Amino acid sequence: MSESDRTPSVLFVCVKNGGKSQMAAGLMTKIAGDTVHVYSAGTTPGTAVNDLSAQALAEVGVDITGNTPTLIDPQLVRDVDLVVTLGREAHVDPVIGTLFEKWGTDEPSERGIDGIARMRLVRDDIADRVADLLHRMRNTSSS
Repeated sequence: MSESDRTPSVLFVCVKNGGKSQMAAGLMTKIAGDTVHVYSAGTTPGTAVNDLSAQALAEVGVDITGNTPTLIDPQLVRDVDLVVTLGREAHVDPVIGTLFEKWGTDEPSERGIDGIARMRLVRDDIADRVADLLHRMRNTSSS
C-alpha cells in the first residue's frame, strides 16, 4: 500500500478524557467518518464523560454517552500520525516520528459563562479546529 493510501490517525488528549478530547474525537468521527482513525485519551482520566459535554454534542448529532475515559497509551502515541492536546493542563511528551499540536481551546468560564452555554462555546471552538485539522490532513494526504 502506498503512503497516500494509508488512513491517517489522530489522538486527542486532555487531562480527564471526559470533555474536550471526547468532544474532539466525536466531532472528527462525525465529519471524517472512516477516512481518519480517531482516538481519545486522558493524562489522568476521570470516571465518566462530562454530562454537559455529551449534551452539547448531542445537539449536533454526536453521541458520546457510551464512551469511557481512557488513560493515554504510550504505544498509541507512537503509532498515530498526530497527537492533539486540548487545554492548558494536558501534556504529552514528544515522540520522534509523531506530530504534535497543542490547542489552547476557548475557556468561557473565564468570562463568567458556565453550564450548557459554556459547553456550547467549547464545542463550537473545538468543531472549528477539528474541521480545519481534517482539511489540513486531506490536503497533506493528497499532495
